[in-house]
Amino acid sequence: MALNSPAFFEKLIVDLLVAMGYGGTHSSAARQLGRAGDGGIDGVIDEDRLGLDRIYVQAKRYAPESAIGRPAVQGFVGSLVGFGATKGVFVTTSSFTTQAVDYVRNLPQSVILIDGQRLAALMIEHGVGVRTQRSLALQRLDEDFFSED
Repeated sequence: MALNSPAFFEKLIVDLLVAMGYGGTHSSAARQLGRAGDGGIDGVIDEDRLGLDRIYVQAKRYAPESAIGRPAVQGFVGSLVGFGATKGVFVTTSSFTTQAVDYVRNLPQSVILIDGQRLAALMIEHGVGVRTQRSLALQRLDEDFFSED
């Protein structure tokens, strides 16, 4: 598999967040995310279809051996504070250091760290970037349906 562009990675994040129920429609989510970041934020996406709350997103495509440390996460949190935001998601193709994970545990903001392993699991769970090769449906008699009681 070829290494895809940063724009492709941002589109993947949009696809995943929409599949998870965020951002309303794909077109509104795509307008929010994938623009040139300002102040350390890669994008903003609506938490729900009505846009009652927003989630700020940071997406970093790093090599597996390049873990994201506390300074990068702290910079993202600083950007959240600067925007008056209370929710953020930091997504990477690599991993986070223990210090970065420990740092977000006690924050007043809700910050979710999604590493490459969790990203892959979420993509599979929500059907993003995967294709079903074979499916098997087993039918059985629904006895409750035929009950007249």
